This record gives sequence, structure tokens and C-alpha cells, in this order.
Amino acid sequence: MALSYEKKNGIAYLTLNRPEAHNAVDPETVLELIDAWEDYRDDAGMRCAIVTGQGDQTFCSGADLGKLIPLFTGAKTPETDADKQIQQNPLLAQKAFLRDFELYKPVIAAVNGHAIAGGLELLYATDIRIAAENAKFGLQEVKWAIFPMGGSSVKLPRQLPYARAMEILLTGELMDAKEALQYGFVNRVLPQDKVMEEAERVANIIVKNGPMAVTAIKKAVLENIGLTLKDGLAKEMEIAIPVFLSKDAQEGPRAFKEKREPEYKGK
Repeated sequence: MALSYEKKNGIAYLTLNRPEAHNAVDPETVLELIDAWEDYRDDAGMRCAIVTGQGDQTFCSGADLGKLIPLFTGAKTPETDADKQIQQNPLLAQKAFLRDFELYKPVIAAVNGHAIAGGLELLYATDIRIAAENAKFGLQEVKWAIFPMGGSSVKLPRQLPYARAMEILLTGELMDAKEALQYGFVNRVLPQDKVMEEAERVANIIVKNGPMAVTAIKKAVLENIGLTLKDGLAKEMEIAIPVFLSKDAQEGPRAFKEKREPEYKGK
């Protein structure tokens, strides 16, 4: 399998599994990613996801330049069923990289190595990012006369200072993990062998929180970006009220008063 997908203790694990190709995303991986994201979204028992890459060098090097990109440009004739699906609907790749996929459950990135091109664009949709010391980040599409159309022209300048974002976009040069931390693009930088451990630690904290509150908070943040202060506060109220009226919102304070762990049902 090009993608390993496992579920354990409320956490969904998505591991890109093409280390021989620097975990590049080919047509088969696109379809497997979509299936995994949809399953995570729809499974009420899954409350947090961790996405990572196999090996200790590369998180994801983006779209496979030999197998996926040529389908978009018309330079390759479809050979497999996955090839045919991708060429018939190129937007499937955008969904796999979470560019056009509505997901309000939290996603943690365990960045075990380089996040390049689509690998960097996948990070835009993650909420917490734990990076290995050896990780580097960048968009090299411009070097190959390709547009980084996974949302980079929109999202990168919102997640990094404008001038730094433009330098990454226009030069194709890489940013190291230390600088990514300095700019707040990642939450923590750790030795490579500690990255997954820290990602799981954070995921286990989130899993214990009220699931309705968690998803509503993420939804509010995403939907409020770009709104005026007035409209944003109105949207926040609209999203927050159902949470306050939920059974979980009764259970939380009750558990606190009774000095026990809350038992949230997501209702």
C-alpha cells in the first residue's frame, strides 16, 4: 500500500509509505489518501489524526513528477485505473492534499523529514506541526515551470510573513526546521526519533477533550479567517451556541465538580 492507515485509541494514523520515492504522491496514493481522510472525517470514534511519512529523510516530496504531474499536463497516457480517475478528475489530487476538503477534526503533522512542494502544501491544512531537526520546507515547483496550486499563493502568505513567503514561492529555495520554528510555521523541533512520540502525546491530550468543542473551535477559526471583526464574532456565536447546548457541555463541568474524568459522547 502506498499509504498506511491505522486507527488506535481515537487516533487515526496516516503514513505515506513510498520511502523509495521520497514519499511522493502518485495516483494510487491520491485515491488512498482520499479514502483515509473521508474515513477519519466520518468515524465518530476518531478524534484526532496524525499524518507522517515512512523513513527518516522525507515527510513528503509532493506530487510524483513521473507518475502524477504528467497526467495533469497531458504528457502521459493513463495506464492504470488510478491514472484514468486522476486524468478524468484532476481535482482529486487537491482533495488528497486537503486543499478542497472540508475537515474540522484536528490533524497533527509529524514531520519526520523534508516537506517539499505538495508535502509543504499538505501542512497548510494541519493544525499542529512537530518537525524533525533535519526537516526542510519548500516549494520547488517554480524550478520546473510548475505553479504550486495546492493553495500556496493563498495560504503560505497567511502562515508566514509576506516577504519570507514570497522568497520561498519565487526562488524555490528551502527553509530549515530552525527557521520554520522561528516563524511559527511549526510548533516544535525535536530529534527525528522523538517526533512521533511528541505527536502522539499532543494527540492523546486532544482525544480527551470534548469532541464537539474541538471541531467547533477549528471550524470557527477556519471560517472566520478573512471576515471582519463584527462578522467573525457573529460567526463564532453561531458555531459556539450548539456546543453550549450539548450533553457534553453538561458532562464537562459535572465531571470537574465530581473530580473525575469526563465521559464525552460527542452529543
